[in-house]
Amino acid sequence: MADTLTIVIVEHDKDRAIAIVDSLRETGDHDIHVLAEVSGLARSVMRLMPDIVLIDVANPSRDSIEQLALASGPLERPVALFVDRSDAQMTKTAIEAGVSAYVVDGLQNDRIKPVMDAAIARFQMFQRMRTELETTKRALEDRKTIERAKGVLTKHRGISEDEAYTLLRKTAMDQGKRVVDVARALVTASELLP
Repeated sequence: MADTLTIVIVEHDKDRAIAIVDSLRETGDHDIHVLAEVSGLARSVMRLMPDIVLIDVANPSRDSIEQLALASGPLERPVALFVDRSDAQMTKTAIEAGVSAYVVDGLQNDRIKPVMDAAIARFQMFQRMRTELETTKRALEDRKTIERAKGVLTKHRGISEDEAYTLLRKTAMDQGKRVVDVARALVTASELLP
């Protein structure tokens, strides 16, 4: 992420919001937006597209944590939630909702930068893991499709699996397509046959 961040702060106490903004200004020239109410959070997040959302809630309920997390888009950006007190279930709910940082004992000015950095780093790590998981899932699905296509060829052509794969690969090269695309077309066509 860039050194200059777009930051949305959810803080209902005006004096506390000013202190948070002042503290953030010391860490860089950030584009900071303060929301006093949670009610418009989803719209504001969609409009502003912040790099991070900082939410300060004194005593959140399980429902409010889930609503805040959903509204702030924790799968799209880091979200740091600051609470005055918590319990194990509340922490679990926040993490399951996708919150990148869950900080007990409230939002303190001297901790904003390190918590923000940690939330961003954790978010980026999970983004990489999600991307790798999706890539792995896609590769597995592609592999299954190729195996099914090889099965169709071995059954209908009476050839070995190696020969079936060679035929798939050659057809893909001749058509300028990926092997999985040719395999997918073959599987789909075979499902139409008796």
